[in-house]
Amino acid sequence: MQQPQQPAGLQALRDIVLVGGGHTHVGVLKRFAMRPEPGVRLTLICRDTHTPYSGMLPGYVAGHYGYDDVHIDLRRLAEYAGARFFADEAVGIDHDARRVLCRSRPPVPYDWLSINIGSTPRVGTVQGADAHAVPVKPIHRFNDRWLTLLARIEAHPGSTRVAVVGGGAGGVELLLAMQYRLGRELAARGRDPAELHFALFTRGERILPTHNARVRRHFEATLRRRGVAVHAGTEVVAVDKDRLQADDGRWHDADEIVWVTNAGGADWLQDTRLELDDDGFIKVGETLQSLADPRIFAAGDIAHQVDHPREKAGVFAVRQGRPLADNLRAAVTGRPLSPYRPQRDWLALISTGDRHAVASRGGLYLAGDWAWRWKDWIDRRFMARFNDLPPMTQDAMKAPARSRVALDEDESAQAISALAMRCGGCGAKVGATTLSRALSTLEPVAREEVLVGLHAPDDAAVVRVPPGKDMVHTVDFFRAFIDDPYVFGKIAANHALGDIFAMGAEAQTATAVATVPQGLEAKVEDTVFQMMSGAVEVLNDADCALVGGHTGEGSELALGFAVNGLIDSDSTALMTKGGLRPGQVLILTKPIGTGTLFAAHARLAARGRWIDAALASMVQSNRVGAACLHEHGATACTDLTGFGLLGHLVEMTRPSGVDAELDLAALPLLAGAEETVAAGILSSLQPANVRLRRAIRDQAAWVEHPRYPLLFDPQTAGGLLAGVPPERAEACLAALHALGYAHAAIIGRITPAGEALAPITLTTAMPEAT
Repeated sequence: MQQPQQPAGLQALRDIVLVGGGHTHVGVLKRFAMRPEPGVRLTLICRDTHTPYSGMLPGYVAGHYGYDDVHIDLRRLAEYAGARFFADEAVGIDHDARRVLCRSRPPVPYDWLSINIGSTPRVGTVQGADAHAVPVKPIHRFNDRWLTLLARIEAHPGSTRVAVVGGGAGGVELLLAMQYRLGRELAARGRDPAELHFALFTRGERILPTHNARVRRHFEATLRRRGVAVHAGTEVVAVDKDRLQADDGRWHDADEIVWVTNAGGADWLQDTRLELDDDGFIKVGETLQSLADPRIFAAGDIAHQVDHPREKAGVFAVRQGRPLADNLRAAVTGRPLSPYRPQRDWLALISTGDRHAVASRGGLYLAGDWAWRWKDWIDRRFMARFNDLPPMTQDAMKAPARSRVALDEDESAQAISALAMRCGGCGAKVGATTLSRALSTLEPVAREEVLVGLHAPDDAAVVRVPPGKDMVHTVDFFRAFIDDPYVFGKIAANHALGDIFAMGAEAQTATAVATVPQGLEAKVEDTVFQMMSGAVEVLNDADCALVGGHTGEGSELALGFAVNGLIDSDSTALMTKGGLRPGQVLILTKPIGTGTLFAAHARLAARGRWIDAALASMVQSNRVGAACLHEHGATACTDLTGFGLLGHLVEMTRPSGVDAELDLAALPLLAGAEETVAAGILSSLQPANVRLRRAIRDQAAWVEHPRYPLLFDPQTAGGLLAGVPPERAEACLAALHALGYAHAAIIGRITPAGEALAPITLTTAMPEAT
C-alpha cells in the first residue's frame, strides 16, 4: 500500500515541487517514500508518465529489452512516495510569487523547487536539422521518434543510408544498437541486412574523446568490421531532405539522420532569473542550489556544478539523488545544507549492440560478452529499485507526531488552529478572504438569463427561464480519487454535466459544493483555485455559467455540482431512459473500467499509462456526443456512472418495457482494465452493483468470462449509452469517431420483452479479445 501523503491530522505545511522526471528526481521520490517528512508535500510535474533509463536505451533500441524493462513508471512511483503527480510541462518560473508556470494548467506554487529536466537538442543551430533530423534528446521523447524511424526504414524499398551525427559514447553506442536491430528486422522479413549503410559523423578528430586509447581502438575496430563509414573531423553545417552537408562543403546522402550532439538547456530557462552557462544549463553550487535563487535546486544534465564541472553522464544524475533529497529535506526543516562533490572518474559500460560491452574507467579497458551481462545485471538492479516497490513497513508508516518544518509566527498559529478541534455548521466554512482570493481570477462564462450570480454575489442566484424552455435539474458529488485538484475539478464538472447532456438538454447554470482539508491559508487557497480552475474550464466550454456555491472544511477533498439545463418545451430532443425501442442497437461512446483501474492505482497495481488513458477519457465531454446521438435518431440515452454498465442498462430496459442483448466481445475497455479485474482488483462499489446479476439470463454460464466483472464496474465521468435505429447506427458510429470518441462502439441490440424475468442476455457474437 502506498505511503499516505500526510499522517492523520497533519496538513501540508511546505511544498517541494520537482520539475522533470529525470534520474535524480526518481531517487528523491524513493528516499522520501522510505522516510517521509511530516508536513512536507511533494509534487512532481512531468509531461511523460514513463521516463526512460538512459543506460538501457541502447539495449531497448537493439531489441534486448521491452518498453517496460527500460522505463520507470513515474505516476506509480509518485503514488508510492505520497507525492502529487501533475502531467504537464513547465514553461517558466514566477520567482516573486514562487510559482511554476505550466503549459496547460494553472501555475503551481512552491516553497522549494528542484529542476531535473535533462538537456534539449540544439538542432536549431544547424540549418535544416530541426526539420530533417531525429534528435535523441530529450530522451523521454525518443521512443516515439525511434518507433517512427524503425517503421520508415522497414518500409523503405531497397537500400537505406543512416547517418548518426555525434561521435561520443552515446552516438557510437546508439549507432551499433540500431544497426544490430535493423539488420535483424530486415532479415526477419526476408530482406538482406546489407541493404543498410551506416555512417558516423563527428567534428572531433577521434571518436569517444573522453575515453582511453584502448577503448577507442576497440570501437574503431568494431565500426570497421561492421562496415560503418566514420567521418572524423567533419562538422555538419546543414541538413536537407535525404542528405547532410559537411563543413568542407561536401554533401553526403542519408535517408535517415539521427542527431546525438549539440544538446543544451531548455529555451524557457532563458526567461527566468536563473544564472545559466553558455549552453543554457543552470549554474549550481556545491549544495546543488542555483547561484541566482537559493530556493531553486537543479540536478542531472540540466545542472552545471560550477566548482566541479563534469561530463554529462547518467551516472552523475543517479548519484545526485541522495544529496539532493538530503538537502531538500534540510532546506525545508531549516537545517544546514551539505556540499556534494562528484567523483572524478566513473565506470562506463558501453555496449556494441550485440550483447557485448566494453568497460571504461580512466585507463581501464575490459571487453567481452561477460561485460554486457554485468551491465545488464547492474541496469536491471537499478530499475528494480523504482519499479519493484516493496510494501511500506510499519516503522516507515509511523511518521513522527510532530513536523520539523520551519514556520514563521503567523504560519505556526494557522497550523495549530488547523490541528485543533474544528467547529461544525457554518463554522466549518472556508474563510471568506481565502475563498475570494482563490476565486478572484476565475472567469465563468456569462449568460444573459443569469440576473444574480458570481458577478454580483448574493444569498442565492437568480436565473430566468427563457420562454418556451423547460428546466432540467441534476446533482452529483464525490470525493477526490486522484491527487491533482485541477484534473479532479475537470472530471467532477464533466461528471455532473453528463446527466444534462444525456437528456438531450443544454447546460445553463451550475452551483458548486466543495469540501477542502483544513491547513495553512495559502495551501487551502491554492487547492480551491486549482480545483475550480479545472471545473470552470469545463463549465465554460459547455456554456454553463457557475453562479455560486459553498466551500467547507472536510477530511478529504470533494467536489460536486447542482446543474440546471434547458430544453425546448415541445422538443423531440428529450432522450429519456424509457425511450428504448425493439430493433435499436446500443452504442457506448467511451470505454469502461475506471472503477477497477483506480482501485488498482491505489494499490500500486496499475501502470501509469493506464491511468493516463483513463483520465483522458474522463475529462472528455459528452456534450457533442449527445448531440451526435440525437442527430442519428437516438430515443433513449443515459450516462454511465456509479451503477456500472449493467445497472444503467437495466434502468433503461425496465421503463422501456424491452429486453437487451449485450456483446461482451464488443465492449470498449480502458487499457489495463482486463488485467486489473483478472488480478481480482475491484472497486469498493462493485459488490453492491453485483447484486443486479439476477438481471442476466443464464448468469451462471458467464461468471467465468474475463469481461463479466466489468459489467458491474462503477464509472466516473463515463460515456453515453444510447439506443439508435439500426439503419443509422454505422453512420452514427463513424460520426462519433470523427468527433474524437475513438472507442465508441456498437455493444448490443434491443429486443422485445420476453417471458423471462431477466431482461439482459449476454453473448460473444464477435471473436473474444485476447
